[in-house]
Amino acid sequence: MNPSVQPFFHRDSNTWTYVVADTEGRAAAIIDPVLDFDAKAGRTATASAETVLAHVRERGLEVHWILETHAHADHLSAGHWLKQQLPGARLAIGDGIRSVQQTFRPIFNLGAEFASDGSQFDHLWRDGEEFTIGALQARVIALPGHTSDSSAYLVGDALFTGDSLFMPDSGTARCDFPGGSAAALYRSIQRMYQLPDATRVFVCHDYGAGGREVACETTIGEQKRTNIHVRADTSEAEFVQLREARDATLPMPALILPAVQVNIRAGELPPAEANGVRYLKIPLDRF
Repeated sequence: MNPSVQPFFHRDSNTWTYVVADTEGRAAAIIDPVLDFDAKAGRTATASAETVLAHVRERGLEVHWILETHAHADHLSAGHWLKQQLPGARLAIGDGIRSVQQTFRPIFNLGAEFASDGSQFDHLWRDGEEFTIGALQARVIALPGHTSDSSAYLVGDALFTGDSLFMPDSGTARCDFPGGSAAALYRSIQRMYQLPDATRVFVCHDYGAGGREVACETTIGEQKRTNIHVRADTSEAEFVQLREARDATLPMPALILPAVQVNIRAGELPPAEANGVRYLKIPLDRF
């Protein structure tokens, strides 16, 4: 059985969120939800997540899973907020999140009170782990390279790649974050390229390359034929050279510092201090 897939685009961060549903039942999952964040004002909002929630409720869907493809560096996750609205849902991410937490705990000086064992999430996926969304069969594919915790979710014929693959005319994700590796990303992409060419591919971000309308869906076959960074015949050495040269020219994402602090907490904001206010830290000269 193959799922229905409803995309939602968050224009401020160019992020795609998906509601993946069992067409013969009511079971569903939400993948990569976004919390609105005004960095200039230090203000969060839930309008985007509320749109996703309204879709779920209007269709009478039962959300079993809220799935993160990784701890994003370009937007804040709404996973924690959605779980509060959907108490029957479990919030999950790849088990590589432990490594990400251990890397960033000293950078943000989070101290011993911050657990770096992934316990902020309800479940940590192992590579190859299988699960269900109603009658839908799903499998986790670990995709280290962009980050050490990156995973894809294969649900029926639909593959949700996170940042590892973009639309073919936009290529692939950067690999210069802590724990990143262009060689590892190349090998991860080869795992995806072993899937049938007809496999639907849903990306996490799109920036409208060349001025086209933003898009979210392609196929494994199209990626193998036309991805500007890694086609079926691209060697590892060619990809690593291209990816590392491009990464050297890229600025840090505008929201990396606030986003990582929130996302390694499964989308929960930092705890309030004695005055009742929550604060995000800005470490100087670390990136």
